[in-house]
Amino acid sequence: MISVYHLKPAFQKFLQPVLHWLYKMGVTANQLTLVAIILSVAMGFCFSQYQIHHSALLIIPIGFFLRMVLNALDGMMARQYNMHSQLGEVLNELGDVISDICIIFPFIIIPGINPLIIVLFGVLAILNEFSGVLSKALGKGRRYDGPMGKSDRALFLGLFCLIDFFWSNIELYANWIFGAACAMVLLSTFTRLRKAF
Repeated sequence: MISVYHLKPAFQKFLQPVLHWLYKMGVTANQLTLVAIILSVAMGFCFSQYQIHHSALLIIPIGFFLRMVLNALDGMMARQYNMHSQLGEVLNELGDVISDICIIFPFIIIPGINPLIIVLFGVLAILNEFSGVLSKALGKGRRYDGPMGKSDRALFLGLFCLIDFFWSNIELYANWIFGAACAMVLLSTFTRLRKAF
């Protein structure tokens, strides 16, 4: 299934110089993961202020790009510099869930949106990540299938906020847009579960 995740190898190659510099500076993979978690909390808080400060909408696309960089770097550092650890794996998986909670649920403040749709999207996102981990627990390897996996959700939310910054009328269609996103997360989850067995 198509997913932004398939672009990861090329993205990682682009980040190699940054990775080497961070390693020489003494930065660890777990530190990068923790920074990504803290960034997610900050992104959610900033978004919650967007009706007061309209420019706060831009925090989401910018923040998601930084999160993708950090998420790529922590995995690369763990593999290339032998920093694999059980703590790192726990932080990585929990970080994705914390990110979804902190960033998705504040979207209930969008004017006119049905809060239940945002709650459903958030819950489905968490189940989506769980289904990916479940596959690994069953011995099949971690699943990242789209069409609305972690990277896809980041792109979706970032684009929504970017468009909203320039054209606030997109909020009139938010229920339909997030409803469609929920359907895609469900499809992604079923795909992961099907491939887990």
